[in-house]
Amino acid sequence: MLGTKGNQMRLEPRPDGGFTIDAEDLGPLLGIDPPEVPALLRDGRIASRFERGEGDDMGRFRVTFRHGGVTLRLVLDADGTVIGQSRIKGPPPR
Repeated sequence: MLGTKGNQMRLEPRPDGGFTIDAEDLGPLLGIDPPEVPALLRDGRIASRFERGEGDDMGRFRVTFRHGGVTLRLVLDADGTVIGQSRIKGPPPR
């Protein structure tokens, strides 16, 4: 679930060490309608990747979502606050 901490976005930490983002928040970031998000995730048409920082990046996390030609990367601190975000739009992968 995406929330706010001051003016910053925040994802909800999960007990397994990952994070949760709500479809209402993810959809617009990928340029799709939020009600479509769950089915697109289940079908693998939205791909996601979760990475833990190492070395100097220990305590940070990167969550990447891809749909069509859009790649969204969120860099999070340990409590889920988004400290960096990039959105790249290009041709869909082959």
